[in-house]
Amino acid sequence: MSLLAVRDLSRSFDTRGGAVHAVRNVSLEVARGECLAVVGESGSGKTTLANMILGILAPSAGSIHFDGAELPARRTPAQRRAIQLVQQNPLSALNPKRSIGASVRLGLDTYGIGAPAERWARVEAALAEVGLEPAMRHRAPSALSGGQRQRVGIARALACEPALVVLDEPTSALDVLVQARVLRLLNDLRARRGLTYIFITHDLAVVRNVADRVAVFRAGELVELGETARIFAAPAHPYTRSLIGAVPVVDDDELALRTRLSEGT
Repeated sequence: MSLLAVRDLSRSFDTRGGAVHAVRNVSLEVARGECLAVVGESGSGKTTLANMILGILAPSAGSIHFDGAELPARRTPAQRRAIQLVQQNPLSALNPKRSIGASVRLGLDTYGIGAPAERWARVEAALAEVGLEPAMRHRAPSALSGGQRQRVGIARALACEPALVVLDEPTSALDVLVQARVLRLLNDLRARRGLTYIFITHDLAVVRNVADRVAVFRAGELVELGETARIFAAPAHPYTRSLIGAVPVVDDDELALRTRLSEGT
């Protein structure tokens, strides 16, 4: 049984110019332990989908099922705790007036995880798990590098012991070397903890390093869904082919694929 299933999910917004359909009739499932990448250009509906899964936005139509039960518009603390978010910008995601330790502890206090007397030890363990010194809990976010701040964001999510983590462009604000280290960390954590990821991104070069399957969005619609290897080797939808054709070439096989895509073969 899948961990997450969305069925005929839609979300529209009323504007002066009329209704804007951000997500239209999307159905997909995410298996336990897998990483599903959700890709597409800006405005394709990726973040709106993520916000509905997280419970930040209510669907206009359709349903979301998690661990076999339908999620209501107003979720219980246990339901909120089970699905955690790692945000795009690690600096804006952390309260500059809080120490990083206080930011990580906030979820523990909110959801009543562990005895109060042991929560700082849990904070330090979470920081250690993402490769940070436990003593760094006393520092302010501004004293950390971008990569370290993103590790704090990951630690904050993991401290809540979620089953599903939604990663919204988690490496887009990082340089290439730091990005690679964070991706390795995410892969290691998924394997070690048995986590399930939804990885929101526009960067297909990142997708191949983390995802088991890929969901391709365009203008709020799911246009293609499949295993990562198949999507890259034989994309079926013209939009998917255009996205892959724009990926920077790093070897002869990719160059040959780009040539085939540009020629429409």
